[in-house]
Amino acid sequence: MADPARGRTLTAADALLVPEGLDATLVLVRHGESTFIAEGRFQGRADAPLSAFGRRQAALTANRLARPHATPALPVPSGELVELVHSPLARAGQTADAIETTLAAAGAAPRRRRPDPGFAEIGQGAWEGLHRDEVQARYGTELAAWRRTPLSHWAPGGESLPDVAARVRPALQGVLARLAEGRAPGTLDRSQVAGYHEPVAAHPWSIVVGHDGVFKVVLLTLLELPLDRFWMWSMDPCGITVIELRAGRRVVRAHNLTAHLADAQEDTAITEPPDDRDASGAL
Repeated sequence: MADPARGRTLTAADALLVPEGLDATLVLVRHGESTFIAEGRFQGRADAPLSAFGRRQAALTANRLARPHATPALPVPSGELVELVHSPLARAGQTADAIETTLAAAGAAPRRRRPDPGFAEIGQGAWEGLHRDEVQARYGTELAAWRRTPLSHWAPGGESLPDVAARVRPALQGVLARLAEGRAPGTLDRSQVAGYHEPVAAHPWSIVVGHDGVFKVVLLTLLELPLDRFWMWSMDPCGITVIELRAGRRVVRAHNLTAHLADAQEDTAITEPPDDRDASGAL
């Protein structure tokens, strides 16, 4: 089967990314602020823990996910929470810890929790651990190329986007396959327009806790967009993104929600504004 958007032939693996007729919701949560973010350092696979502010963000995010239908409601279903999946890196694992503990206390624990290396952050090679100013000074040419053409340029010794996509796809397939287990396909013969006071969907859902860079690739993969659009997405620390599958059709219900973080203590505020960090090319 031809795929005109990419100029290639779709394989069986491509066709099976989303199980046929799947009714489910996938919630993506970026980890909270890490010590490296607070210090303005490039992260990648460097295993920096959450900062004090990041732990506060994680707690607020956990509270929001434990009460998803409190006003204003998150667009998540009332069905079973199948999995809490997370990157094996510490900052994601600590954010998942907060979510799991709070959900369990609310009687809404996921059926299972597991780390998945497919959702680890993009490796940034020689840049990892360096302050953004040092990366600019030592690798200015490479950094400029990464910002402009990420499909063909990346950090020295780091991961290419095709390599990242190659590990993201099976990880994503696994999450979606488990959401489909034992469930009949849904149908598109129902309302597709929000705002008409439809009841909350009762299908299953899963949460994935990961990173800004890898989630860019997750979204491009799930929505069947080319990898050269990598910079079109951004997620703030502990931002929440919700993708619904309606009989297999991908629907972006929300992206990078952060209102739940408004009560975070400002005395431990992030030292680097999100817009500045996005412009730096750091992950």
